[in-house]
Formats: sequence, structure tokens, C-alpha cells
Amino acid sequence: MAEKASVLDEQAIRRALTRIAHEIIERNKGVDDSILVGIKTRGIYLAKRLASRISEIEEKEIAVGELDITLYRDDLTTKTSDSEPLVKGSDIPVDINNKKVILVDDVLFTGRTVRAGMDALMDFGRPAQIQLAVLVDRGHRELPIRADFVGKNIPTASSEKIVVQLSEIDQHDQVSIHEK
Repeated sequence: MAEKASVLDEQAIRRALTRIAHEIIERNKGVDDSILVGIKTRGIYLAKRLASRISEIEEKEIAVGELDITLYRDDLTTKTSDSEPLVKGSDIPVDINNKKVILVDDVLFTGRTVRAGMDALMDFGRPAQIQLAVLVDRGHRELPIRADFVGKNIPTASSEKIVVQLSEIDQHDQVSIHEK
């Protein structure tokens, strides 16, 4: 895969997350009874960054959880080879019953990851509401799912791939479009 274009650098990602944090606070009239839940892997780091921004703005902590959707994927048999899927485990530190859960992911594409995330969340309880925050919405939905909070809409061709790199695991922040 060759990089076609860099669309977000470190500053642009920081600005997008700050804007999303403000939008979350505004839509929910604060963050009482709210929790951020990041979908593994990059969604977790984005959720932690959002929590930090929200804490700075509201001077109030918001809980952050981690969600592993591996066993909830509808393409599990096509994604795995002869080996068993690698399950990393979920960690949701508070009871989500009657809470506003903001599911966080890096890229919204077909909607299947988000659907798996919602299915996984339901095993932890019954939230009052589930909202979706994504850094990038690239279109091409296969399911009727839309994000409540979007860092950047990046229309792409089916032959392209969005690559999100975050300093926590990739040593730098960048979002780029690659040709398949």
C-alpha cells in the first residue's frame, strides 16, 4: 500500500479531538452519567485523549473503558486463518446501566465494527443512550449507522484505505489515505 495523501497531522488531530470534546459536553449538557468507551485498539487512545480534553474543559473526570469486539465481529470466520482469534479483553470500570455511553473509534467505514461494539456493550448492561465519536468518517456504509461526533469527513474510493497512526503505538500522529 502506497501513501497517496496525508490528510491530518498532529495539530489537526488535536484540534479535531478538542472540537469533539466540546461537542460531547454541549450535546450532553456536561458529562454527568457519561462514560467514554474506546474500541480496541486506536479507539482506546482516542477515548483517553478525549477524556483528558473533557477534564480540562469541565474540570471533571469522565470514566474511560476499553472494548474488545473480536468475538462480536460478523466476519470472524473470514478474518482469521487456522488460528484462534486473539481476544485482548474488555475493561469497563463503571456500571453502564442508565449511563450515556460514547463509543469511540478511529475510522467509521461500513458500520460493522460499530455494530459489533454495540453488541459487546449490551453484554455489560443497558445504557440510557449510546453515542458514537469517530476521528474519521470515510463513507461507504453497509449498515444504517452514523456518527454523532466526527473529527473529519474524508470521502474515499473503495480502492483506498484510511490509515490512522497515533503516537501511543505508532510513534507519531497522522491520518493518511493509501492506495490498495
